[in-house]
Amino acid sequence: MSAPHARIGPAEAHARMQRGWTYLDVRTPEEFALGHPAGAFNVPVELLAPEGMRTNPRFAEVVRARFGDARLIVGCKSGNRSKKAVALLAGAIGEVVEQHAGWDGARGDFGEVVEPGWLRVGLPMDRGAPPGRAWEDLAPDGHDRAE
Repeated sequence: MSAPHARIGPAEAHARMQRGWTYLDVRTPEEFALGHPAGAFNVPVELLAPEGMRTNPRFAEVVRARFGDARLIVGCKSGNRSKKAVALLAGAIGEVVEQHAGWDGARGDFGEVVEPGWLRVGLPMDRGAPPGRAWEDLAPDGHDRAE
């Protein structure tokens, strides 16, 4: 069982970015392109494979290579993939926190938003695949699909 990690809300994530932390969006490249926290990088923890979504086999490798000992804020859409990503990164890089409510918001048992995410609280956002921040630029050897 991995050690517990810090979980923060979107406002705290934004404040930490202002102090030099790096936001790592672990959603798919397609989700990232539709909208993401301004200044975020995209390294998906899962990729689309012929049989559906699969764990990105190069996730931890790419994060270590690109971000080393950076202080990372890890976020996804609603908090499920970010939890998985933080577990995969445990002990592999510098300080890591999870932005619990993600881009959209944490959901309750009936699909209701129980904690608003980055978009819902109106924090700065970008769209598209910014050069040097998108998975296609960060992926080693252009690997962009699960194997």
